[in-house]
Amino acid sequence: MNTAVPLKSVKAEPLHLPEHRDAYYGGQWHKPKSGRYVDTINPGTAESLGPVADCGAADIDAAIGAAKTAFEGWRNTPPLERARLLKRVANVLREHAEELALIDAADCGNPVHEMVMDATVAAAQIDFYAGLVTEMKGASIPMGPGVVNFSVREPRGVVGRIIPFNHPFMFCAGKSGAPLATGNTVVMKPPEQAPLSSLRLAELIGGILPPGVLNIVPGGREAGAALSAHPGVAMVALVGSVPTGRAVMKAAADTLKPVMLELGGKNALIAYPDADPDDVASGVVGGMNFTWCGQSCGSTSRAFIHEKIYDAVLARVKIKIAHFKPGIATDRATTMGSIISKMQYERILGFIESGKQEGARLFHGGGKPSDPALAKGFFIEPTVFADVQPNMRIAREEIFGPVLSIFKWSDEGKMLEQVNAVEYGLTASIWTNDLSTAHRTASAVQAGFVWINEVSKHFLGAPFGGYKQSGIGREECMEEMLAYTQEKNIHVKLKPAK
Repeated sequence: MNTAVPLKSVKAEPLHLPEHRDAYYGGQWHKPKSGRYVDTINPGTAESLGPVADCGAADIDAAIGAAKTAFEGWRNTPPLERARLLKRVANVLREHAEELALIDAADCGNPVHEMVMDATVAAAQIDFYAGLVTEMKGASIPMGPGVVNFSVREPRGVVGRIIPFNHPFMFCAGKSGAPLATGNTVVMKPPEQAPLSSLRLAELIGGILPPGVLNIVPGGREAGAALSAHPGVAMVALVGSVPTGRAVMKAAADTLKPVMLELGGKNALIAYPDADPDDVASGVVGGMNFTWCGQSCGSTSRAFIHEKIYDAVLARVKIKIAHFKPGIATDRATTMGSIISKMQYERILGFIESGKQEGARLFHGGGKPSDPALAKGFFIEPTVFADVQPNMRIAREEIFGPVLSIFKWSDEGKMLEQVNAVEYGLTASIWTNDLSTAHRTASAVQAGFVWINEVSKHFLGAPFGGYKQSGIGREECMEEMLAYTQEKNIHVKLKPAK
């Protein structure tokens, strides 16, 4: 296969796609047992990126077998040696950041200039967990003379991880850090819409980790369901939608395996009347993650703006949103990418139509860009609805697209009731210059991750996760690492002195 593929997009760069398109487990490449392959498509150009194996339950079973075989050796590898190998992996990611960013830009439609950061973030996450390998500590418990009682932490076994399409490489590499550092082996199912960077990862680091420690099996629902339900998997973790999270949890229930779920959000940005309208407008636009077309679980897709600054904020939103113009993702100048698939594209357009029909004021965007160079791709303009009411569909359901709903409020109690009325509870952003207001509101919102006068950023070491239907567990922190261990208590009765 010729892996240097020049795309036909504006200012495109050579794209070095992975040579291997099959499942990677046990340190080797394996053709799918079903013989099935599916074509991968650039969502911005509709160009083919070539076939990838569509693996099923038999392939998952084989990968889990390889991971189980590797587990004993990996768990007994001294922690600092595991850390040394993981740091080598992180260095490789940094060295190939540009290459990996271009693969993801073509495969998932997110702008290449942002995807470079995904590779560096993944490397930082791996380094972070490599640095914590000696912190998996138990505790001693005083029992009196003649007795020693203590606990130790041990890895769980084979961990299954299922990742989404919005940050394919960052999730594949970065989300492997904690389970691998703790001595588990991993079977990773990359997103079926954008699997190529995960396969390239296997090519790049296959010679660093022992065979079977990290296994990558591309596939769709069948593969994900098999991974979640398999009795050989000790724990399963998902970043994805709420319906997918429910399906994973049900599949895991029969074997009573623990789950870690980072799911969707319908997140609120709350602006108080003392906040600067220009700062708020920057937060409103920045928090929507328009660069990723709003395809981000943490996007603040509901903005609650106090009536005293409502018009001033809207005027500034109109100016600031002009920065985001849909374009070909592999073009370095592109500030906003494409929707991942035709199905998701049509779903988002359906939400926009429902917003119009239910009486929300279309303030900006709402359609397909007029640029003929984008005609074949799944592009939608950054879209803003104003004067949104809480009973509207765009106010209640996660759209996972570039659609922002803006609400006007005057009564704090009613506003907070509306903020908390949805089933989600992932993030929230609060804008005010009053310290008491900020802390009071942060306590009142039902969300697991809250910014004050900030939005969208993650901080390595700070626990990220949701309330309610937005997930179970916390990631990007020490708590994530400990979740991949199980605690064992050891009681020793000492013989008395003679």
